[in-house]
Amino acid sequence: MGDILITDDERDIRELISDILIDEGYTTRLAGSSDECMAQIAKTPPALMILDIWLKDSNMDGIDILKTVKRDNPDIPVVIISGHGNIEIAVAAIKQGAYDFIEKPFNIDQLLVVIRRAMETSRLRRENVALKRGDVAGADMLGESAAFRTLKSQLDKVTKSNGRVMLTGPAGSGKEISARYIHANSNRSGAPFVTVNSASIEPDRMEEVLFGREDGPRGIEPGLLEEANGGVIYFDEIADMPLGTQSKILRVLVDQRFQRVGGTDKIQVDLRVISSTNRDLPAAIEAGIFREELFHRLNVVPIAVPSLEERREDIPLLAEHFIEVFNKAQGLPLRKLADDARALLQTMIWPGNVRQLKNVVERVLILGENTGDIAARELPSGEDHGGSDEGRIVLAGGLATLPLREARELFEREYLLTQINRFGGNISRTATFVGMERSALHRKLKSLGVVTSTKAGSRVAYIEEDAQ
Repeated sequence: MGDILITDDERDIRELISDILIDEGYTTRLAGSSDECMAQIAKTPPALMILDIWLKDSNMDGIDILKTVKRDNPDIPVVIISGHGNIEIAVAAIKQGAYDFIEKPFNIDQLLVVIRRAMETSRLRRENVALKRGDVAGADMLGESAAFRTLKSQLDKVTKSNGRVMLTGPAGSGKEISARYIHANSNRSGAPFVTVNSASIEPDRMEEVLFGREDGPRGIEPGLLEEANGGVIYFDEIADMPLGTQSKILRVLVDQRFQRVGGTDKIQVDLRVISSTNRDLPAAIEAGIFREELFHRLNVVPIAVPSLEERREDIPLLAEHFIEVFNKAQGLPLRKLADDARALLQTMIWPGNVRQLKNVVERVLILGENTGDIAARELPSGEDHGGSDEGRIVLAGGLATLPLREARELFEREYLLTQINRFGGNISRTATFVGMERSALHRKLKSLGVVTSTKAGSRVAYIEEDAQ
């Protein structure tokens, strides 16, 4: 439930409050001066503070302590009490972030009502943080392809460092799950992981969202940087961040301090920064829409996240994982993939990458036949993947206008390219699937001008220019 720190220079008052709260089932700690109070907070931050405004013979008064607590531990609710209360002091305390203000001599029932509400606020904040951490703990990295193994090896190397990481790759390829994997396996895994959706935040609100605000209608409103203190701040699609905000983020990276909007105090934070983009940042720098110095600060460890096309071997594994996820989360049917569905999924074009695959799986589970294995006929057809109509293959482009020999050669080339890439460049597995001897397949590939090479840690096939 958390404990309550009571700070008052009058021993009788703090012990009276403590006895009342202990009778109500709370745990308390006591402090008679500002030094004792700050030492208790440094030892273990409490779930709630009851703080006297006037602290005799102390280095700090209650307002000074309040400001420090809200700067370093903004989630701790603080209830202010004072025997010299007036409206000006109450307003000043609320502006500095106090949860409520109670004047001495206080009514016990009133005090308990305020404390119950404040403790509920504290509980909800702790649960919110726990939920965020739970999301990170569930950051599963799934795959068996060479491209995936290369990615995971790179991620594992940076988990234990504090270096800034720049994740690049197409939309939907899994950049955020990679960032969450780094965090979940780092020494910051118990601290928050906070995402900044650079593209979805209105430019005129970006600084308030990041840095927080003072003197607003609700007093102090911490921003995302404060929420991430001690953990990871993840800038998703950093290229979409406004230029003006880029310069302020640059200063935060340099000294790990900033000011809230409308505030004057410097807020100190301890952050690890992970960024991602699907755009060409050097080109954005050249165009004057991204700051070069910020790029160099963020791009300490660049890691490329492969597209789904580069890891086609992983498609059945990912699809089956999503089937289990939707079964647990939404109660959708727990079905397996038939062999023809597995093959078709691996040959389809995935411009939306893993995100698109997940959407397709959900669609099939909702609209499909709901019994037995998922068959190829249940997958998106027609223009989605060049499918068939009543068993007839739809000829694409100018294929129907070519002589038979040329059309057959073009079809064989495209078909074998698709199958080789489906099996991650593995000639032996491709030969088994297409029903050819391995040596015969090698000869066929050579005659068609198809060669293989290593890309992103995986073997991929392409057509030699002079063979076209």
